[in-house]
Amino acid sequence: MKPGLEDQAALDFVLSLRRRWADTVYPHLRTQFDAAGGSPAAGMAETAEIAHALPAYGWFAWLERGSQKMLWRAVEDAVAHAPSPESAGREPAPPGQAALPDWYTDWDIHLQPGGVWSSTAASLVYELGAKLVMMGDNDDYRFHHLFAETALPRRSYRRIVDLGCGFGKSTWPLKQAFPDAEVTGVDLSTPCVELAAERSSERGLPIRFIQADACATGLPAGAFDLVTSTMLVHEVPYTVLPSLFAEAARLLAPGGALAFLDFQRTGDAFRDLAMAEHSVRNNEPFMAPMLAGDLAGMAQDAGLHEVRWTAFDERGAGDLGQRRWPARPEWHFPWAVLHAEKPL
Repeated sequence: MKPGLEDQAALDFVLSLRRRWADTVYPHLRTQFDAAGGSPAAGMAETAEIAHALPAYGWFAWLERGSQKMLWRAVEDAVAHAPSPESAGREPAPPGQAALPDWYTDWDIHLQPGGVWSSTAASLVYELGAKLVMMGDNDDYRFHHLFAETALPRRSYRRIVDLGCGFGKSTWPLKQAFPDAEVTGVDLSTPCVELAAERSSERGLPIRFIQADACATGLPAGAFDLVTSTMLVHEVPYTVLPSLFAEAARLLAPGGALAFLDFQRTGDAFRDLAMAEHSVRNNEPFMAPMLAGDLAGMAQDAGLHEVRWTAFDERGAGDLGQRRWPARPEWHFPWAVLHAEKPL
């Protein structure tokens, strides 16, 4: 889909606005925080009290939520004005196994009206919007290729399953990085699963996609050498996460690897506050509890071992191993990978 001139102008404006929010307003707010005596090592409550009183805070908070709403309006218009529906002739998804839980349908996650599950158009809106959410820096899905190339053990995998695959952007790089593996993508959204299959076919990538709950996939136990997810964990209620880890452990063959790409606290109180409040302003209610929780402990309770977090730099380095996140002035997601293994 190539947006028309007016729609492209609206998309460019929103993208520019979000970039200035990240690279100009956020550093200015940080400067005010430091000048007010804020400490990177302070507690969240003390940090919030100082940050909320700063002159730039209201602008920062309003622009975060306001620009996200503008983004989805611009994307919806671009999809609606497309000369011909891209969904024409789309193959239906395989019969679904999973009903949609209330926690999945009760929120317009990311502020996308109607969510990603509500219609065929919603999946196309999500596909285009996902690029803008990443500040326009993921047009060729370089981010997901970095994950596949730097964060996953270099092994000969028989079967790989990608949980919460969406429209397939995290799944295609798995097949490209490990072409001999049988790759399966799982998602609750039937429209996204259908779009994932369509886009995979266009790329010549034989991947199986199914509509199912990542916490109860119905796939065979012990059938996969690698279980992955990208930006799934923070979309699941904290009370449901143990079921996700239990299912991942069940799916893994002995000696298999788990790699979940998501977010972690950085240890910088100001940056961590901005991320926790992003959870509220971006309609992601399960993110803040996840950031404060013990996911490594959940993985261990599920029977996995060698559990560890590694920092991830989306600008090119990918998985940083034992290194910490590099210092950066702009607002950015604190990407991290949770690694684990299933005992032999």
